[in-house]
Amino acid sequence: MIAIELISEQIPPLKHTDSGTIALQWMEEFKVNHLPVMKFDNFVGLVSEDAIYDKEDPEQTLHELFDHLPRPYVQGNMHLYEILSRISDEHLSVLPVLDDGDVYLGCIGVTDIMQQIANTGSIKEVGGIIVLEVNSIDYSLAHIAQIVESEGAKILSSFISSVPNSSLLELTLKINQLDLSRIIHSFQRFDYFVKATFQKNSFQDDLKNRYDELMKYLNM
Repeated sequence: MIAIELISEQIPPLKHTDSGTIALQWMEEFKVNHLPVMKFDNFVGLVSEDAIYDKEDPEQTLHELFDHLPRPYVQGNMHLYEILSRISDEHLSVLPVLDDGDVYLGCIGVTDIMQQIANTGSIKEVGGIIVLEVNSIDYSLAHIAQIVESEGAKILSSFISSVPNSSLLELTLKINQLDLSRIIHSFQRFDYFVKATFQKNSFQDDLKNRYDELMKYLNM
């Protein structure tokens, strides 16, 4: 998935002649903290809610309020992972997209990205989640996948992140099974530290049934 495929149809750019007040109103309407600013057909930068609140007179135009605006953007062929990294690093709620000729194509909203990931990834697939904590020098996804597959299951997706101030990695696995007990035991048998699990089990089923019965009773 690349940037041009993620452009939002819902988030319009501001004009440099728009006031700070209008910008704040639009941000509230579109549930974002940033909006791109255009001067004629040129992308001049990204204005933030905080930057406008720092000004004494938001009734002035954006051109009058700001001599310079930050100009973060991605090109249309940039991959989703790079987009997410840029948004995270710069704490953005929207990210403008330009073509190779510096022409503004639109912008990507964080909410739209999350919806796209949920719809196209394995997030909606039925299954359970296991979070492992492993030393970076011992990390082998091939070995981890082998353990999962030995129990008749498959890894639908994986996500890895570093544990701050350590050599540890946190690996989140989405597994295509709801009952993870056998897989958890296998990981423990191979001395993997299972940090967390999210699964469906008989206790949860029983709890849900009891809750449903209680709600039926209260609604009588």
